[in-house]
Amino acid sequence: MTTVYERRAAPPVAPSPRRSPAGAVLGLLWAGAAATVALWWAGTGSVVGAAGWLTGAGRIAGLLCGYACAVLVGLMARVPLLERRIGSDRVARWHAMAGRYTVCLLVAHIVFILLGYAAQDRASLVHETVTVVLDYPDMLKGTLGALILFAVGITSARAARRRLSYEFWYYVHLLTYVAVFLAFFHQLSLGNEFNGHAAATDAWYALYLGVAALVLWFRVLVPVRLNLRHRLRVESVHREAPGVYSVVVRGRRIDQLGAEAGQFFRWRFFGEGMGWTSTPYSLSAPPRRDLLRITVKALGGHSAAVALLRPGARVWAEGPYGSLTAERRTAHRSLLIAAGVGVTPLRALFETLPGEVTLLYRARTAQDLALGAELEAIARWRGAKVLYALNGPQGQRPVLGAAALREAVPDLAGHDVYLCGPHAFAQDLYGALRAAGVPDRRIHHESFEL
Repeated sequence: MTTVYERRAAPPVAPSPRRSPAGAVLGLLWAGAAATVALWWAGTGSVVGAAGWLTGAGRIAGLLCGYACAVLVGLMARVPLLERRIGSDRVARWHAMAGRYTVCLLVAHIVFILLGYAAQDRASLVHETVTVVLDYPDMLKGTLGALILFAVGITSARAARRRLSYEFWYYVHLLTYVAVFLAFFHQLSLGNEFNGHAAATDAWYALYLGVAALVLWFRVLVPVRLNLRHRLRVESVHREAPGVYSVVVRGRRIDQLGAEAGQFFRWRFFGEGMGWTSTPYSLSAPPRRDLLRITVKALGGHSAAVALLRPGARVWAEGPYGSLTAERRTAHRSLLIAAGVGVTPLRALFETLPGEVTLLYRARTAQDLALGAELEAIARWRGAKVLYALNGPQGQRPVLGAAALREAVPDLAGHDVYLCGPHAFAQDLYGALRAAGVPDRRIHHESFEL
């Protein structure tokens, strides 16, 4: 594939690293949670008896659950500030954590409210549940929304996720929008904090409408504009290694996308039954004036079908996303550590990252070294080093501990380290790098596991 992409005359000058706004964003989210609790405080008089305490706990949990639903959706709106400055993987972890909080708060809301109402009415829990669901305004919508949220939570659990196809999980996950829409109305109908309190009601509408606007803009309108403007199509497909294929995509004015080496797009290919799912794949070469390239390993139905794509197939892309770029660089020397197909974003960085660069590539055998010829050519061109960690003749795995890393890369602690590979591999290498003296702020990693 080196014939498709002409090499640049020299690596670019590194921009000054920008400070991540992660702390400020988290502070803003927690401040919103505190303001939500303040709504209950301002709208509640004295709390009397067990029924009052149970109902109060249920209302607080309900308000926080409603707020968490808005946060949950907002984090996945693919806002560039979050996706590129904080990192898609970090935002995804926040989203997963917010999802767990949301389900827990929903359970607490349902349990405490029903217990409180039952104690107040001196009725059985079953009778009170039927009465609330069938007789209270907008509660049928709220109940359906709660059931959908529970379904999303169950399918997102790690044990369930391993057994489900990505496509099934993806479409169930999209039902979160329906659940939030259905649950919104009963919050205003039944929430004492909103009845007769115009300012609180307006603030709640502003929160939800603001999140809806972010989703509409960044997940719908921006991708539509991108694809109408750039008209992406498959240019060619090439085999790189067993089960690994590169797809070259051609389009108009690709250089105006603002994509950088190390970033990824979400791709939807209209061919071979792949048009139903949008999947993230990293750029495996720096963007060119009219070309993009990804390299994909067959790990499932969608990725395996990439090899069957034909030139001319239409492509729908969303992005660019991710912060595994040169902007994270803080030192003159960098070490890139890749495992398997995790080499794809690091191959692009290997070509463009300024300063002294070393690439350590972990694979089972020499035949599994995807893009190996390109890496060697880039190393010769820019005077960089490529190191390989392959299994031994009897399948022995190489030890990549702190001592081995320090021996392979002198002054390792003075390097920026870019890390990309399977989750378990990345965790092990992170521990080894920290043991070798590399500061946490110099270890840069994005995980694309879903």
